[in-house]
Amino acid sequence: MEAIELTETGVDIHQLIKERWSPRAFSSKKIPEALLKEIFTAASWAASAMNEQPWHYIYAENGTEGFEKLWSCLNPTNQIWTKNVPVIFAAFYHQNYRLNGKPNRAAMHDLGMANAQLLLQATSTGVYGHLMGGFDSGKLTETLETSNDLVPVVMGVLGYPGDPEKLEEPFRSRELKPRTRLSLDEFVEKV
Repeated sequence: MEAIELTETGVDIHQLIKERWSPRAFSSKKIPEALLKEIFTAASWAASAMNEQPWHYIYAENGTEGFEKLWSCLNPTNQIWTKNVPVIFAAFYHQNYRLNGKPNRAAMHDLGMANAQLLLQATSTGVYGHLMGGFDSGKLTETLETSNDLVPVVMGVLGYPGDPEKLEEPFRSRELKPRTRLSLDEFVEKV
């Protein structure tokens, strides 16, 4: 796939937001290390409560032992379409503030902000990401031997767009289906 089809949003929003989407068809083309650094740096500049920056990422490139470790934690359905992606990662948050050890109630929200910036930065460079909740969090923390303070929230993959015709069903149909969103009156209220 050479170009990403833009979605009609009904109002004028930033082009980058229109372009961001979560494909399942990825090329196996390697992402340069410098570009990965840019993408993760964008995550680091997300807003966070008390500037805590509670996010933590662990990533690996395809063809490495690290990739196999992370990939093995995905649900079998997600393993089908992710086996050839160039980069896989897990996104965690620190559940307690580093400063005082108290619970950080905003940490998951702040990780979400970081993930959004990561995806938008990736999109701006022609790299796309797909976040997944379908993984075994217990296996992930055990496999990576993470600290008890780190909570896994999502796993994700990064890569350049690939050919959706190469996907197995039902992924091919999902990939080609038009993108939709709820209308504003379904989730925004003015009081």
